[in-house]
Amino acid sequence: MKRFVLASSNPGKVREFRELLAPLQLEVVPQGELGIADAEEPHATFLENALAKARHASRHARLPALADDSGICVAVLDGEPGVHSARFAGGPRSEARNNEKLVRLLAGQPDRRAHYYCVIVLVRHADDPEPLIAEGRWHGEVVATPRGAGGFGYDPHFLLPDLGRTAAELSPEEKHAVSHRGKALRRLLALLREEG
Repeated sequence: MKRFVLASSNPGKVREFRELLAPLQLEVVPQGELGIADAEEPHATFLENALAKARHASRHARLPALADDSGICVAVLDGEPGVHSARFAGGPRSEARNNEKLVRLLAGQPDRRAHYYCVIVLVRHADDPEPLIAEGRWHGEVVATPRGAGGFGYDPHFLLPDLGRTAAELSPEEKHAVSHRGKALRRLLALLREEG
């Protein structure tokens, strides 16, 4: 299982997965390069969406598949945007409009706590009855003024109080060491090592 299809067309996610998996000499082929369209994500949980995406990509590519579903969950918004993070402001997808909506909803709110959540699923084949599942959380708070040019999504508004920087102000290496996706992927790799 050295070659995987990645069930994502998000350039930021593709870049992060390639960077995180490069030292392990695992080839990650984005589904778009194989002509595979995005799967539907109709579910209410990150796990169900990730599993649907992984099975869809694996079925079409006839390869093992990796999928993640992730988003930002804001305490005072009862966990929203959550699974709706990518389309929070409606279609078509727009990171700028998503961020604008989030900042607008939090205007005047003293509680700005939030966390990124990521679940990664690996299926060995489309009907794998024992998918490998790993998750990660990254805690911070939402700031009104964007800072930094790195990352993607909500990163310019996601402040890490301990570091005094937003996720978009971190280098890729710094981000991978502490992010929700980095944590989830390290847990997934530990599960793979257990399997030999």
